[in-house]
Amino acid sequence: MSNPLLQLLVLGAIAVFLILRLRGVLGTRDGFETPRLPEEPAPRKRFDVIDGSAEAGDSDITDHAEPGSPIARALEQMKRAEPEFAVGPFLSGAKSAYEMILMAFERGDLSEVRGFLAPQVAEAFETVIADREARGLTTEAQFLGTRETGLAGAEFTPATGMAQLSVRFVGEMIVATRDAQGNVVEGDPKAARKQRDTWTFARRMGEDDPNWQLIATA
Repeated sequence: MSNPLLQLLVLGAIAVFLILRLRGVLGTRDGFETPRLPEEPAPRKRFDVIDGSAEAGDSDITDHAEPGSPIARALEQMKRAEPEFAVGPFLSGAKSAYEMILMAFERGDLSEVRGFLAPQVAEAFETVIADREARGLTTEAQFLGTRETGLAGAEFTPATGMAQLSVRFVGEMIVATRDAQGNVVEGDPKAARKQRDTWTFARRMGEDDPNWQLIATA
């Protein structure tokens, strides 16, 4: 065998040996593999802002009014004028006032609730009470409870700080009106009836007096 041919065989054997060693160290790849890129950090979650106001997520408002509605905007203004104001406690107080005022009117004695009545409302109630007395009528009333209480409207005047809140009530009562002879002329002393009213209360926000006054009934 010639010397050049022997050298060629030796070089070929060395090349095969090196290829086998490299495959053992690096492993093999099937097909084309894209190189790995550094992983990018996951994008941070975005929190959408509805209208840019802190009150947008105030459950005390959204529990009683549609977000972005005129009622909700009025309530937001009231809270800015008086941060301690809250709709939930107001409605609870209005519910109690509804029973107190309604029963005082039916009994014909407004002395205990006069502070909760605007002058025009007190005058209207007194006119009806005086008319009943002049006709010799008496009323028997039993309040069975308030079945529904809901916010029906809200208005706020920034220039004066005056707030108005309208509340829808559904009460249940037993009411009967008797004449001077004791005959029932209206109602039924044995049957309950539903009483539906919408009352509007008003107050100047930010004042020390926390009491709301009834300014209108419907």
